[in-house]
Amino acid sequence: MNTPKEKNNQALIAIVDDDQSFRQALASLLTLLGFRTATFASARNFLDSPQFPSVSCVILDISMPGMDGLELQRHLVAMHPIPIIFITDLRDAKVREQALREGAISFLNKPFSDEALLESLHSALEK
Repeated sequence: MNTPKEKNNQALIAIVDDDQSFRQALASLLTLLGFRTATFASARNFLDSPQFPSVSCVILDISMPGMDGLELQRHLVAMHPIPIIFITDLRDAKVREQALREGAISFLNKPFSDEALLESLHSALEK
């Protein structure tokens, strides 16, 4: 898996997911690929973070307590557009279509390949 690490070190990728083990595993993978990461257990934690303004891309779950992924997406589109990649267990075609229609870069279902994630990240960072 080839990825230009020098370009990646500038990008801060936020991982917003209520599943701690998934957040940690994904952050470890992205760090190995040369990305900087910040993890958040909820949409509110992400929005309240001092890192929020410097985030280059958000990897986001759909189903979270409080503000869900689609609500956070609408908020970001309206207030502070950031490229969004959804990664979720949810296999609902209507939700997928809505997320993509509202501007998500991609919508990956678990399990997903490293290549699919990297392709989505590169697309997001080119925006």
